[in-house]
Amino acid sequence: MFTGIVVEKGKLLKSADGVFTIESWLAVEGGQVGDSIAVNGACLTITALSEGQFSVDVTPETLRRTSLGEVTSGLSVNLEPALAYGGRVGGHLVQGHVDAVGTLVDVTAEGNSYLMTIEAPHGIMRYLVEKGFITVDGISLTVAGLNDTQLTIAVIPYTFEHTTLGERRPGDKVNLEADILAKYTEKLLKEGVGDAQSSST
Repeated sequence: MFTGIVVEKGKLLKSADGVFTIESWLAVEGGQVGDSIAVNGACLTITALSEGQFSVDVTPETLRRTSLGEVTSGLSVNLEPALAYGGRVGGHLVQGHVDAVGTLVDVTAEGNSYLMTIEAPHGIMRYLVEKGFITVDGISLTVAGLNDTQLTIAVIPYTFEHTTLGERRPGDKVNLEADILAKYTEKLLKEGVGDAQSSST
């Protein structure tokens, strides 16, 4: 479990045979092999750890369902270690299970912040509400606006500068994860309707 608060912008050093080696100094401090870590919002397991870097296994399923397949050596990635129970939750509860891959459509400066518009599949759009949570490349953000096919997020300067969002350009792919509470609510409501219909027949 994560909070969507990125602690470090790391760099992919090498990708070979299903293994990513990533430069990191802060995100793995005090960590060990076997720990979970979110890389651009995808929950992965640390398989090797040394000073200034760590490695994770990346399965074909992960590459298919996230934007990690497009990350090449030298590119930045957002890093967050797993939440310690009793720790501070600065964002919202994030599983690190990517629901969909969206496409950045537009970046517009607004005052000292930025509005970023993302096109996303219907499968995740149905879970979004204005002022609700969305995780974009592992970053906990607030939905500033949405329509049937797109969502807009407002990004403060700190987040823009200290995560990969500042490097994103229209056409780039981003990992999206909806608030888990929305998915549980949908399931419970569907089951509740089914139970009510069953009891009335």
